[in-house]
Amino acid sequence: MSVPFTSLYIAGQYRPASDTGTYEIRNPYSQEIVGLAAAATSQDCRDAVEAANRAYQSWENTPLSVRRDVFLKAAELVQGDKYRQKFTSAVQDETSAVEWMVEFNLGEAVNWLREYAAMTLEYKSRTYPSGFPGGNVVEVRRAKGVIFGIAPWNAPLILTLRAAAIPILGGNAVVLKCSEVSPRSQSIVAELFKEAGLPDGVYNFISTSRADAPARVAEIIANPLVRAVNFTGSDVVGRVIAGEAAKYLKPCIFELGGKSAVVVLEDADIERAARAITSSTLCHSGQICMSTERVIVARKVAPVLTAALTELFSKTRAGGPENDISALFREDSAVKVTQMINDAKEKGATLLVGDGSRKGSVMQPHLVTNVKRDMWIWNRETFGPVTTVVEFDTVEEALELANATDYSLSSALWTQNVNAAFDVGGRIRTSYVNVNGPTFHLEGSGDGLGGLG
Repeated sequence: MSVPFTSLYIAGQYRPASDTGTYEIRNPYSQEIVGLAAAATSQDCRDAVEAANRAYQSWENTPLSVRRDVFLKAAELVQGDKYRQKFTSAVQDETSAVEWMVEFNLGEAVNWLREYAAMTLEYKSRTYPSGFPGGNVVEVRRAKGVIFGIAPWNAPLILTLRAAAIPILGGNAVVLKCSEVSPRSQSIVAELFKEAGLPDGVYNFISTSRADAPARVAEIIANPLVRAVNFTGSDVVGRVIAGEAAKYLKPCIFELGGKSAVVVLEDADIERAARAITSSTLCHSGQICMSTERVIVARKVAPVLTAALTELFSKTRAGGPENDISALFREDSAVKVTQMINDAKEKGATLLVGDGSRKGSVMQPHLVTNVKRDMWIWNRETFGPVTTVVEFDTVEEALELANATDYSLSSALWTQNVNAAFDVGGRIRTSYVNVNGPTFHLEGSGDGLGGLG
């Protein structure tokens, strides 16, 4: 039985790898082969970079109104049945996404593309008097050139758009490497931009096998035509990419996951907090950079909160597309999460929900309490359907716990006291703090590099 094939997209042309190499894509739930993708060679990567370099030299002189119209047209196209059907089929095959995640990608893609179009209004130069009498300074914004973007699988439509759109808006050209697990889902952006009128070569798309990825990434970063690197993914891979970029002093923009904390004060609305924590923990099986991974709750209300969480977690079932939440994206990811849970259990933690097991890449929700700060599960992102609970006695202790992390992307605070919202919220050291809301939310998510990871 034939399966879909995902091509490379270079200089406006779809093509196989130069040596015709391919690799298989498997559905993480069924383990069935659901596609083949071109495995880019070193020559393919050079071709993509050179195509981008040629294209940006004219693209950076394109009027902002033309750039705006490309994004507006792309937003219009995403709303049509053609792209809805293409994306739904691809993302369910490749990542076993449930319906909610499909709709989230499609809806946010429209919103983000419109936001990008609106940003052309802010893309202006400025002038001001020089420090030397009689002189004037003119500040002109110019493109960097070729930007190398690497986008992940967990929100494949919007995160691919995010990796490409801001550089393109600024007059740059992009070489985008997709995740090896979701090439068909992410290749839709190439088709979308082409149909929206983006000139050939401004956006180039490559896929690589998992085995080839480190070498291809290093080669692209080393290419002197590449001027900057944009990566969303794990902090482990981010360190490797940063090391490669440092060899050539190339700037990087990274979004490397999170270990989001929720601080629940004594006066919190516990019922609402429990619902928000559950959704932020379990949405997409916890495979979101803003997923709730640490619950820090006042000791006085901890029994009520943990009881509510236990009930809600126990009702949620993981599995295939018909279930509440999906399988994890690879079996080795499920293995890692179970190892973290069982390590915590061996060190004295208690499992209120879940038994530390998995079935292939499927993991049921886990709620872990009696967690200590020296446990693996407290310090490292799980990227699975699990959260930990720790109790505190004073606000200062809660803040120390919330800030005791290498990850500082998102957080939430639950309180009905306005003063506490500003005081305590202002001392949680993360990019943003949602007061009486989930960790999985931010305003203006299409603007810049915040968002899913």
